[in-house]
Amino acid sequence: MKNKFPKLSSPAILSPMAGVTDVAFRALCKKYGAGLTCTEFINGTAIVKGYNHSIKMVETDPIEKPVAVQLFGSSVNDVVEAAKLMENKFDIIDVNCGCPAWKVIKTGAGSEMLKKPEGIANFISLLVEAVDKPITVKIRTGIDDNSINAVKVAKLAEDAGAAAIAIHGRTQKQGYSGKSDWNIIKDVKGAVDIPVIGNGDVFTPEEFKEKLEFSNVDAIMIARGAIGNPFIFRQINDYLKSGYYENDNRLIHFKEYLDLAMKYKIDFSDIKRHAISFTKTLEKGALLRENISNCKNLEELEGTFMTRLELLND
Repeated sequence: MKNKFPKLSSPAILSPMAGVTDVAFRALCKKYGAGLTCTEFINGTAIVKGYNHSIKMVETDPIEKPVAVQLFGSSVNDVVEAAKLMENKFDIIDVNCGCPAWKVIKTGAGSEMLKKPEGIANFISLLVEAVDKPITVKIRTGIDDNSINAVKVAKLAEDAGAAAIAIHGRTQKQGYSGKSDWNIIKDVKGAVDIPVIGNGDVFTPEEFKEKLEFSNVDAIMIARGAIGNPFIFRQINDYLKSGYYENDNRLIHFKEYLDLAMKYKIDFSDIKRHAISFTKTLEKGALLRENISNCKNLEELEGTFMTRLELLND
């Protein structure tokens, strides 16, 4: 193989998530033990055209090693050109063939590409030829229950030169509803020799270990389970080593996120959305979320959290 998937320090990977995995959040997840971080998915055409928002999305923190960029797009040529522009900045180039969002699939991108497995293989081949970094691909189990083709796609991707394949255990039609099918993920793992990364319904260290052992995948992506809880990566790593993990104070972790967000000039609306996520399991969290919603700037937001922290410490 031209470029192998790197050896990771942990099998727990931060999944790319639109509106979530900004550089500040990724850096915090890496601090707490994520084996790999990845940008939000980015339109290749936007990279090629140099749109400011997309260029900002590929900013990375020095702690992120290894780090991947996830690209998508209806123009294969633009995604290939974007990969060329990004290869010196990232350790892995990932292709999104799994997003179920209508705005993506209506252009023929994301999970819509699962309708043409040979097209995915051709896409990967072009990328492998174009750049000198590992090419990975993220897919779903299929379009719907009547067209499950993840094993076929995985085999074609491997033959085309993919260094690893990530699979979300839901169909395009499911979106994020219902349950993730880890039997299909297990089948994919058994069908190819390249690393396989599972994804879907992993919210606790116990679920991580159970699905890792069941499927025998090489790594698992944490998506919604990491939102507002970057500490989950330390918990997972501790649990895998010792069977024990500690809970921690999410307010402290949000303050860490806020410091990084200010450093990287993350938009206030995005910071506010993260702030709400960090309160989800807190006692009297609903009141705190109401206070956050009323904040009009960073100073008010920081003051709201610091006041809550001081109350906890009294």
